[in-house]
Amino acid sequence: GRLGIQIARHLKRLERVVLGYLEVCDGPEEEARLGILETLRCTVQHAWPRMPCRLPVLLKALLKLIWDVHTDQGSTPEPVKAALLQAATECLILLDRCSEGQVKVLLEGVYSSCEEGRVRDCIRKVQENT
Repeated sequence: GRLGIQIARHLKRLERVVLGYLEVCDGPEEEARLGILETLRCTVQHAWPRMPCRLPVLLKALLKLIWDVHTDQGSTPEPVKAALLQAATECLILLDRCSEGQVKVLLEGVYSSCEEGRVRDCIRKVQENT
């Protein structure tokens, strides 16, 4: 319980940090973004009751990351891209669970308007997760 309260106090700041990191590609190995996705995953697991109100912001950031990784023509190796996409997808799945399926609902519109195979794959994984 106490951990939850402490995390909640830091969530605002953490959210700013997470969002800041997710926006910036940090070189071919992407250690910072992979690390921050792991942090987000743990945070969602521990502080899930506080997550639904943060959904829109986090969802937008994760989708933007998935899109950026998919369209990145830079030097990022394929396995790193795959790891980023998987980590972002796992975060979306956790957010969906803690929001009782709200993410699935919000993603329906994205899925239907999205042509990109890899992005659709990520969304489909969230949609199919029960």
